[in-house]
Amino acid sequence: MRGHYVSQTWASDPALYAPPKYREACRYEAFVPEVVAGFNDALPAELAGSVAEAEAAVRSLNHRARPALRPLARLLLRTESIASSKVEGLQADARSLARAEANAAVGRNVGQNVAEVLANIDAMEFAVEETSALAAIRTRSILDIHGALMAQAPNAAIAGQLREVQNWIGGNDYNPCGAVFVPPPAEDVERLILDLCDFCNSDHLPPLIQAGIAHAQLETIHPFEDGNGRTGRALIHVLLRRRGLAPSYVPPISVVLAADKDRYIDGLTQFREGDVEGWLERFAWASARAAGLAEQYVGAVQELQDRWRNQLREHTNLRRDAAAWAVIDELPGHPVITLPVATAVTGRSKSSTAVAIDQLTEAGILVPLSASKRNRAWEGAGLLDLLAGLESGR
Repeated sequence: MRGHYVSQTWASDPALYAPPKYREACRYEAFVPEVVAGFNDALPAELAGSVAEAEAAVRSLNHRARPALRPLARLLLRTESIASSKVEGLQADARSLARAEANAAVGRNVGQNVAEVLANIDAMEFAVEETSALAAIRTRSILDIHGALMAQAPNAAIAGQLREVQNWIGGNDYNPCGAVFVPPPAEDVERLILDLCDFCNSDHLPPLIQAGIAHAQLETIHPFEDGNGRTGRALIHVLLRRRGLAPSYVPPISVVLAADKDRYIDGLTQFREGDVEGWLERFAWASARAAGLAEQYVGAVQELQDRWRNQLREHTNLRRDAAAWAVIDELPGHPVITLPVATAVTGRSKSSTAVAIDQLTEAGILVPLSASKRNRAWEGAGLLDLLAGLESGR
C-alpha cells in the first residue's frame, strides 16, 4: 500500500437536514498517500517494454505534425477535453457541442452542462499551451488549471482553491463514514501538492511513467472539492508536452479511459493499494490506443480536406491565395464556424472571408445551420461525423 490510514472523527450535527443516523458522530479512515518526489522504484522489463511501445506510438502521432496541420492539433485537444468531461458524467455529443461553441462565440446563451464542457476545453488548452511552457510547475500552476476548469461550474466559488474540508467518494452525501474512499485530511493537502509539484519538475523517469504516476497521485490526494479528475487528466498532457513526448498532438487518452470507466477507476485503486505496475500497464495501454486512434483520425481528416479542395476546384476556378483555401485549412480546428471566427483564424478581411464562405457553401463544403442572416454558423460537411467516431473510441 502506497500510504497509510488515519482514523478521524466526523462531528455530530443535530441541525443537519438529513435522516437521524447521519446527524450522529462517526469514525472513518482517511488515506494519506506516500510522497512521490524521488520515486525510483524498480519496474519490470515487461512494463518497460509496454511503456516504450506507448511512447513510440505518441511520437509517431507527433511526427505527422506540420504547421499546416495546426488546426488538427486543436481538434485533438478539443476531443481530449470533451472526453475528460464525459468521464465525470458531463455529456455533450460532438455535433451539439460544436454548435453550442459557435453560439457562445457570438454571445448566445448555452446550457449549464454545455458551458461546463466548453470551460473544460478552455482549461485543457490553458494547461497544455501555457502551463507546459512554465519554467517549473508550482502549486499555483495546478490551481490555475483548476480555476479555468471550474469557471463555469455551478460551484465556481471553489475554482482555483485547495479544499479546506474533508471530501470523499461513494457512500452517502452527508458524511464520509462508509465511503468507498476517503482522501487525506485537508491539513495534508498542501504538503502533498508541493511534493507532487517536485515530482512533476523532475526528469528521472520516462515521460509516460511520470505522467501516469502524477495523475494517479493527484487523484489520490483529491485536492479540490470538485473537478479533481479533469484537473488530473489535464496534468497528464502538461507533462507529456513539457517532456517533449507530445510537442504538437495530444493523444486523446480520456477517450480511451471514458470508454471503460470502471477499468480506469480500478487502475487508480491499484495504484493506491501499491500495485503501481498494474496501473502503469493500464495507463500505457490507454496512451498507445489513444495515439493510434488519433493517428487514424488525423489521416481521415486530411483525406476529407483533400476531397473538399477537389470539390472547390470542380465548382470554381480560384487563385491559389483565395480565402476559401485558408478556410478549408482552418476548418478542422473549428468544426462549426462563424464569419468572425473564420476571419480571425485565417487572418483575411471580413469581406473576403464572407465571399469564401459563400463559395464553400455553394460547393457543398460548408452546410449552413440556419437561414437567419444574423449570427450565422456553418458546419464542415462530414467533419463532425469523423469527430463523433473518434470520441466514441472507434
